[in-house]
Amino acid sequence: IAKAIKETGLRASLCYEVSDRDGERIAQEGLEENTEFINQCQKNNDEQLKGLFGLHASFTISDKTLEKASQLGNELKTGFHIHVAEAESDQEYNVKNFGMRVVERLDKFGILGSNSIAAHCVHINDNEIDILAKNGTMVVHNPQSNLNNAVGIADIIKLHKKGVLVGLGTDAMTVKMLEELRVALWAQHIRNQNPTCGFIEAANTLLNNNRIIANKYWNVPLGTIEEGAAADIVLIDYFSPTPLDENTYLGHIIFGISQSSVDTTISNGIVLMENKIFKIDVNEEEASAKAQELTVKLWERF
Repeated sequence: IAKAIKETGLRASLCYEVSDRDGERIAQEGLEENTEFINQCQKNNDEQLKGLFGLHASFTISDKTLEKASQLGNELKTGFHIHVAEAESDQEYNVKNFGMRVVERLDKFGILGSNSIAAHCVHINDNEIDILAKNGTMVVHNPQSNLNNAVGIADIIKLHKKGVLVGLGTDAMTVKMLEELRVALWAQHIRNQNPTCGFIEAANTLLNNNRIIANKYWNVPLGTIEEGAAADIVLIDYFSPTPLDENTYLGHIIFGISQSSVDTTISNGIVLMENKIFKIDVNEEEASAKAQELTVKLWERF
């Protein structure tokens, strides 16, 4: 993945998902994979690539592995990325086997903190939210994934009220962030049985909070157009049927601009796509054909 990021001129923070699902040896290899990649990123000080210490979820990680990960990750002074209480079963497993809830256990082992990302957080209680807020752990909401898995909808309104920074992710359900944003809003309407709630909280996940989260990891300023910033920009063709200004732009983004296609993509001041045509040396047809070939092999391995 890092190789593809370098070749395409994009920017990514990556991690390897450690778990004990395949035994202790594979878990140890995962710990080493994270350590080596983070060390490489820190050594190169590469503004395209950053690394977090990746963990799958509390219910697939033993105390022994969690303790090792905590030691390694904190020595590297990097944050952790872990799925947190996506399903109620995560909480049930932790209470039964460790005598505490998910967030409490992660806090005990030093996994949480201002550089760590807790994905999902669908089934956490008020005390867990308070712990996340107290140590500044970021939550990333993935509404389409949660709905697809039928596990529930995170209460991003309560998280916001209690001071938790909530960003927006996809958990691989889509590559269209504005589509995810729309679903985040509709999901809050359903969760609260209120079609007027959650507009600002949902809008902020992508349009404000993701920028804040990204700026915790990169040295060059992201998410702003000003001298010295990274110049990561997308241009979207949009002919506004109603006034578009500082008072209406959020509504336009969610209800209008989200329905338009990206025309031009710029990363670090370099044009990667213009007029919907790649400016980089990537052949879409060849890449798709290769992907089909590899996915068949992957399926056969399963």
